[in-house]
Amino acid sequence: MIRALALALTMLTGFSGLVYEVAWQKLLATLLGSQSEATAAILGLFLGGLSVGYSLFGGVTHRLSIRAQRRGRAPRLLVAYGCVEGSIGLWAIAFPALFRLVQHASVKLPHAAGGAGFVLDVALAALLVLPPAVLMGGTIPILTQALARGLADATRFHALVYAVNTAGAFVGALAAGFWLVPHLGLDGVLLAMGGVNLGAGALFLVLGATARPTAALPPPGGPPAAVPPRFASLAAVALLSGFAMMTVQTVLNRIGALAFGASQFTFSMVVAVFVLCIAAGSFGVSALRRIRPVHVVASQWALVACLVLLDGLFQDAPYGAHVLRSLFRDTDAAFWPFQGAAFLAILGLLALPVGLSGALLPLLFHQLRGEVEDLGAVAGRLYSWNTVGSLLGALVGGYALLFVLDLDQVYRLAVAALVIASAWLSVRLLAVSRTTLGLLVVAPALGGLLLLPRWAPERLAAGLFRFRQPEANTYRGATALYGELNRDTRILFYDDDPVSSVAVKELRDPALGTVRSIANNGKSDGSIPTDMPTMVLAAALPAVLADHCERAFVIGYGTGVTAGELASYPETREVVVSEISPAVLAAAPFFDYGNHGASRSPKVHAVIGDAYRSLLRSRERFDVIVSEPSNPWVTGVEMLYSREFLQAALDHLNPGGVYAQWFHVYETDRATVELVMRTYDAVFDRVAVWYAHGTDPLLLGFAGGEHALDLDRLERRIAEPALAASLRRAEVGSLPALLAHELLPLGVVQAAGFRGDVHTLLHPVLSHRAARAFLRGAIAELPPTFAPQPARVGAENSLLRRLAARSGGRLPDALRSQAVQEVCRRRPLECATQLAAWLHDAPDASLPRAIAARARSEPGFQEDLEPGRLAELGVLFGEGPGGSGGPVPYDTAARATNLFVRYYSHAAPFPRAVLAGMWDRCIDEAGRCAAGMARAESWLGPLTASREPGASEPRRPTTAREDRASAPGAG
Repeated sequence: MIRALALALTMLTGFSGLVYEVAWQKLLATLLGSQSEATAAILGLFLGGLSVGYSLFGGVTHRLSIRAQRRGRAPRLLVAYGCVEGSIGLWAIAFPALFRLVQHASVKLPHAAGGAGFVLDVALAALLVLPPAVLMGGTIPILTQALARGLADATRFHALVYAVNTAGAFVGALAAGFWLVPHLGLDGVLLAMGGVNLGAGALFLVLGATARPTAALPPPGGPPAAVPPRFASLAAVALLSGFAMMTVQTVLNRIGALAFGASQFTFSMVVAVFVLCIAAGSFGVSALRRIRPVHVVASQWALVACLVLLDGLFQDAPYGAHVLRSLFRDTDAAFWPFQGAAFLAILGLLALPVGLSGALLPLLFHQLRGEVEDLGAVAGRLYSWNTVGSLLGALVGGYALLFVLDLDQVYRLAVAALVIASAWLSVRLLAVSRTTLGLLVVAPALGGLLLLPRWAPERLAAGLFRFRQPEANTYRGATALYGELNRDTRILFYDDDPVSSVAVKELRDPALGTVRSIANNGKSDGSIPTDMPTMVLAAALPAVLADHCERAFVIGYGTGVTAGELASYPETREVVVSEISPAVLAAAPFFDYGNHGASRSPKVHAVIGDAYRSLLRSRERFDVIVSEPSNPWVTGVEMLYSREFLQAALDHLNPGGVYAQWFHVYETDRATVELVMRTYDAVFDRVAVWYAHGTDPLLLGFAGGEHALDLDRLERRIAEPALAASLRRAEVGSLPALLAHELLPLGVVQAAGFRGDVHTLLHPVLSHRAARAFLRGAIAELPPTFAPQPARVGAENSLLRRLAARSGGRLPDALRSQAVQEVCRRRPLECATQLAAWLHDAPDASLPRAIAARARSEPGFQEDLEPGRLAELGVLFGEGPGGSGGPVPYDTAARATNLFVRYYSHAAPFPRAVLAGMWDRCIDEAGRCAAGMARAESWLGPLTASREPGASEPRRPTTAREDRASAPGAG
């Protein structure tokens, strides 16, 4: 009963231990950054602490046992372990406060440039992580010594402790990634897990104080436990195994990212599968009645064979994941079934090899447990060496080697380490001749690894996780599908660096000619010429709107177009680029033909590292900061969308500076877009939203923004030769065409007062929500901003309406045509509204009809630009029943409300009085009009008592604080 309860508590502490690891890694990323060396350092600190703990507590158990024996009483090791668990819990509860002290010290202490400053922060991080990690190392040695009933029982119970603790860690891996962190936040997680450890510690204290000890004690007055004769040999095997399996786990994390996408869910599942299989391997050892040396040796050679067989399958992992994904619908309801199926697929692939690796340490312990009675010390030392191997796997196999080798080469090096370990086991446990074994087994095995074919980059980098529906060749095998997808594509560059797998692809397109793109972990992050207008506008727009553009900071190099464009402006003196992936910068010359030779420009200075850390540590200020991150469902990218990062960016802007961030509305949902905007609103007093060449928005935050509504200045700026040339490269040919890109004018986001949580580093909710939205793959719309207050601010601050005010309220047809044709290239909803407004102003005009006819031929425009739809929208500007004063059927009023909501545009706002009048004159025999108007006002705010947007002349720009104060309940 005592042992059963102790094992249950051990599972609970295994759960909390893995959750701690996840939470600490996310917290310390805000101190060290999210680059690969930071991740390796954090994992290294954790594993290093565990290793020290295993060794330290092995000696502690021995000393406690000797001391108790000399006093003639049984050792109360469970009491000691209760104190250890309680101490972990207290440290976890204090961790948030301690972290803030360390973070404050990090910012205040003088930092040397480059690596020296990073080393200082790693030392500060060690103060936080090492104490609890060392304490966690007490589990295996103390409980093995405390609860084993003797040597005959030692292996079985030791394997049970290891298995149960690891099984708890498996549940913790899934819980942390899928639920705990996004729902509780990092501080909440640490407090909750601290409570778990305090509770477990208290129960262990009770057990230790009341239970009868069952440990096999050392002889009275015995000397400190001697190292067993074979310990060094078996410790070397444990070290090699730890190195190999941690390296394999790193490689498989990356393969998982290439197959399923680099989301937090993918990493959680791969880690959870590893932990579960290790637990299963230990459970298997605990069930064995008899263990012979040949079993130990055979298990490790079987592990080698499994990993060699899997080698040829990994390059087709993206294909397998695509086939699996094609079986599920693009709905919320499919999220958990798909994740469950993915988990089972990974488990089926890895169960046997990882299970065999999980059996190794209990099997090695069995070989040593008969040579000494100090079971805790043996277990502690053995696990310490294994953890040292894991530490080397994290730092060398998971980081350093990836600077010079690709994933397949690193994987095979890990397998080679296992071959050597298995051969050494054969020599030590089976007395096999070294020469015979080397010639007949080891040499052929290592040579065979060298001769294995390389993994095909065109398969790994295919990005099949973005294919949600079956392709023509999906079910005809990997070769058929890849052959079709890569028929006109070739790989110019491929490199697996410590951060990501980077590929440069070149595609021959019949319409566009040669298209060259860069892909990170299979996901395209920019192409020339396809994305060039967007990347150029991301540079040109903030440069035009900022007071100056002498110094710029660009987050993410990508194809280098944005950095090169900023460097091409004569006034720009320096462009600092923060790029986290070394391979992206290695690939930079492949795009020099389309980015003004950015990689060779003396103005462009690329820094390899995390953007948040770079900004936080920098004493420099910039006029323009442009962020072009990958999608926020990608692990690590969510930091660039956090309130803390945006605040750091604002703090590093000069007065009159502009922070511009590309975002995407594809493969996401409106709730995610609104979360990003709320976070922007929490930092910047003045925010505007424009759109790039495609449908994706550009979020603009202003440090001041006094000149943001100055049309005369804007017109002068775009007339400057360099900026004019830049806008032409962005396919924007005039001032009206540029202003047509404005979606939410200055102040609208603040006036809308979007309610809800914001994304912070301590409560990182964005990646969780974005990853769920990615599964659906829908195209999101911007959150609604048609309530009275944001509508008023939008109508007054719309730059296109201000341009029209110069001509008495309506743009001349020539200028209007430029604006409408621009918006009708990419955005069907705004196109329909602008055309309807034009036809309302000039019912007989032929030009808007001609523009509509041309636009209807574009994909996705036909429904919105049907003549009947344009006529319905015209009613909302004052024509038809709403203008004639006649009765309005309920269905007509209800449909008009839906159209108002869907097509509202600040550049051409619908008069609210028209919709109010339609509901006032609503007739319906079923009596639905009152309820319909109430529903309309629940969406739009008061209709009858509202002030007409745009009824007055444009006024000065409003600030966020003014709008919030004057708009209670808006939005």
